[in-house]
Formats: sequence, structure tokens, C-alpha cells
Amino acid sequence: MPYQDLTQSTLQLVLLTGVDPESGDAVYKTKSFSNVKPSATAEQLYETAVAFEGLQQHLVTEINRRDKSEILLS
Repeated sequence: MPYQDLTQSTLQLVLLTGVDPESGDAVYKTKSFSNVKPSATAEQLYETAVAFEGLQQHLVTEINRRDKSEILLS
């Protein structure tokens, strides 16, 4: 039976960097932090993101976790 093996996680912050002067649309930038322990909980990642938020010049609008998995046969 196939199973999923979580191999890599990335913490991603989406920052509001400004407004496009022509269209008026918000402009976003993404900052990613690799080598996150796959066993890290959502609460641990949130606390880490909040700590990084204080170091950012721009407003953090989203906190995302990106996981990579392998599908293997048992």
C-alpha cells in the first residue's frame, strides 16, 4: 500500500511591499526559509514567523508552509 513520506518543509512569509502606481493593485514579495523540520507543528511555525515579522520592513500578510513529500510503496 502506498504511503506519504514528508521530506522537506519551507516556511514562507508573504509581504505587502506597496501599491502599483498604474493599476492600484497591491504588490507582494515572498520570503522563504528552507530547512524547516518536517516535524515542526503549526504553532511552532507561527511563533517563528511572528519573530521574523518583527525583523521585516514590510507588513506580513500571509504565513504559509510548503511541504514536499514522496509517495512510496510499503
